[in-house]
Amino acid sequence: MMKKFLVYSLSAFYITAGINHFFSPEFYLEMMPDYLPFHELLNVTSGLAEITLGSLVLYERMRKIICYGIILLLLAIYPANINMLLTALEGKDFGFPIWALYARLPIQFLFIYWAWFIRDFKFSEEPTQI
Repeated sequence: MMKKFLVYSLSAFYITAGINHFFSPEFYLEMMPDYLPFHELLNVTSGLAEITLGSLVLYERMRKIICYGIILLLLAIYPANINMLLTALEGKDFGFPIWALYARLPIQFLFIYWAWFIRDFKFSEEPTQI
């Protein structure tokens, strides 16, 4: 039952985060490192990737490859999280305390573990209750 909850909550988390890229693009654009080109395109692409991966993780046949995709996405956006902290340390106010931006960095690895943990889960393996 726990893994089923983790699959559904992971799906909801990424779909919601992906949708947020379109409702609050300025948040994501501000955190992107200057050395990356095409910030608007990267925002849309990462938002669509989160929505797609979050939706497809619900399909057992695709779950393993989708979880690897989520892990790759998390690794790809990690520099933006570092940049957000560094920019905040230089005085930019993102609306979060500095300690939260530090805490966010290792939390990304918990998200990676979350995807890794559920990658092989099959709903059909869930014990039935009488």
